[in-house]
Amino acid sequence: MNNVLSGVWALLLGIVLIMLGNGMHFTLIGLRGGIEGFSSTELAIVTSGYFMGFLSGARYTPLLIQRVGHVRVFAALGSFMSAALIALPLLAEPWAWTLLRVLVGFCMSGIYVTSESWLNAAATNETRGKVLSAYMMAQTLGIIGAQGLLTLGDAGTSVLFICASILVSISFAPILLSAAAAPVVSVARPMSLSNLFNVSPLGAIGIFLLGGVYAIQSGMGAVFGTQIGLSSTHIALFVAMLFAGALVMQTPIGWLSDRMDRRILICGLSVMGAGSSMMGWMAGDALWPLIAAAFFAGGVTTPLYALLLAYTNDSLSAEDMPGASGGLVFAFGLGAILGPLAAGGMMEGIDPYAFWLVIAATFVAIALYALYQMTQQAMVPVSETDSYLNILPTASPLVVEVAGEWAHEHAEDEHEAREHEEEYEGEPALESERESTLEPELPGAELPATRQ
Repeated sequence: MNNVLSGVWALLLGIVLIMLGNGMHFTLIGLRGGIEGFSSTELAIVTSGYFMGFLSGARYTPLLIQRVGHVRVFAALGSFMSAALIALPLLAEPWAWTLLRVLVGFCMSGIYVTSESWLNAAATNETRGKVLSAYMMAQTLGIIGAQGLLTLGDAGTSVLFICASILVSISFAPILLSAAAAPVVSVARPMSLSNLFNVSPLGAIGIFLLGGVYAIQSGMGAVFGTQIGLSSTHIALFVAMLFAGALVMQTPIGWLSDRMDRRILICGLSVMGAGSSMMGWMAGDALWPLIAAAFFAGGVTTPLYALLLAYTNDSLSAEDMPGASGGLVFAFGLGAILGPLAAGGMMEGIDPYAFWLVIAATFVAIALYALYQMTQQAMVPVSETDSYLNILPTASPLVVEVAGEWAHEHAEDEHEAREHEEEYEGEPALESERESTLEPELPGAELPATRQ
């Protein structure tokens, strides 16, 4: 692993710094929005604005890179994002925040595409799986670390927003200084949602609904904490647990994914997410039950994303995977835009605890649809499924596409290795059977009986 990281550590450091800045601003929106007196619906629109920008950035950034190159696009997007983060406390109006968040989302999506293309170019076929895993871990650790930085300042001032801007700005240095020749970026045209649904109904519907869950957790979690009266430190801890759970649960879920019917696992994890959300709803403002609920509800969300990607790839040919990856990212983005709007409306119409009810209802819908699909389609044999890889919902279509191809190739290699193993194990048994068959025919085989 050290050999793998030696060639990409600077890129990963840059990603950690970016996620520190972006993770800080996500939670700051909820904290500062509460101070400014924004309603749940207004903050939900602001949250959806980020995902609108993110979705459009995933579509148009590759075209910009092809026209003017990686470095120019990366530098321009970084400059715009830093400026937007500083402008947030200066323009504390819902409409201004929505526009700025659209810009931040667009820039972050483009930053992901460019940095991930460099990261992919730095990996080889043998190291790509480990590099992608390290990249996802760097992202998660950056988001969790950002919550710790929030405890060092006051969201009522501009200091934390400026710190987030500084972190994003300095993150470009290790990335640009370590990046080699700019690779070619070609993201396949996304598969239409209708075609994606025909190929994998559970993949299309599940990832759409999960987009809503992820956006509510990451975008509205701090809003929920503010409205029920948690302190800034406890809100930061609450948001951190949403991502820490995924870091802990990703590996065992991935292990199970490669050894059982993935629809059963999708259903089981969704039930777990719904149960954890209901626990959070019943916890009221009790801190530690809320932390536990966040750990488990957030802990199944990210693995479910990777699981739905793997499940969809099981139904695809290698030629269809690139287009399907773009379609899945698009479906997830649509869900991420609509999810906060539904949660914000419910939180304002009922009470802040509707945050948990919307998440629980969405998890239940995924579980029920997974159960329904088990009655409609036969199980794909485990030996024919692709490998699981822990892809985060923040990944660009480029990484989703690359990860899908790697998982397919890795599964084929493992299948061939198992076949060779079985052949090798079968050879001694076959040789033993031949010897036992030939033994009575040997010339001296009956000599002891003749002597008696």
